[in-house]
Amino acid sequence: MTTMRLRLVRHATLWLETSLGRILVDPMLRAAGTSPPIENTPNQRPNPLVELPLPAADVVRGVDLCIVTHLHGDHFDDLLPHDVAILTQPESADELRARGYTRVVTSHPSIAMTRGRHGSDEPTVAALGPVSGWVVDGTYIAGDTVWCADVARALEEHTPHTVVVNAGGAHFLGGGPIVMDAADVRRVREATEARVVVVHLEAINHCIERRDVYRAIDGVLVPDDGETI
Repeated sequence: MTTMRLRLVRHATLWLETSLGRILVDPMLRAAGTSPPIENTPNQRPNPLVELPLPAADVVRGVDLCIVTHLHGDHFDDLLPHDVAILTQPESADELRARGYTRVVTSHPSIAMTRGRHGSDEPTVAALGPVSGWVVDGTYIAGDTVWCADVARALEEHTPHTVVVNAGGAHFLGGGPIVMDAADVRRVREATEARVVVVHLEAINHCIERRDVYRAIDGVLVPDDGETI
């Protein structure tokens, strides 16, 4: 089994030290309070809610590959250097190229793409669009998804040793979760013997479930910003 070092930078932004080199996932690099709150959601405060734990230039230094799960603003901004190699879902590739990124691909011989559901009902899923997850060196980065058949299928097909889930119970007013909440994380925990790591917390206004909610779940790890596993 490949030993991987995973560092949570902030929200869904991760460093992975892998057999393929350093992989940066979902770089959202802007300073705290520089973007408006996500509309029609709770906790209307400017985003991001917290600063990066290190300078943005240090986040992108030495990156061999960047994985972009989808192009929502809390997962990608244009502060990434345009010559970084990017692996993304097919639906995001043309937009990234239009933004000036010159090394965009949609497949990799050693990294598998998975799918998910970015919402609890069909209108929300359609409005938020396609999302992806990725499996590298036995680590399954689930991306922005609720618990669904796609996640169950990925666990069965790839038998990962580590699962990284985006949680926080984010939702629009009057709607269900658009990423995993604590109940979904418990379902993941019950469905796999893999290590479960919870991120996507306490950085964007609509992620309302805090770290202590997930730390109360047996058998999951909840890193702080800047922490390495």
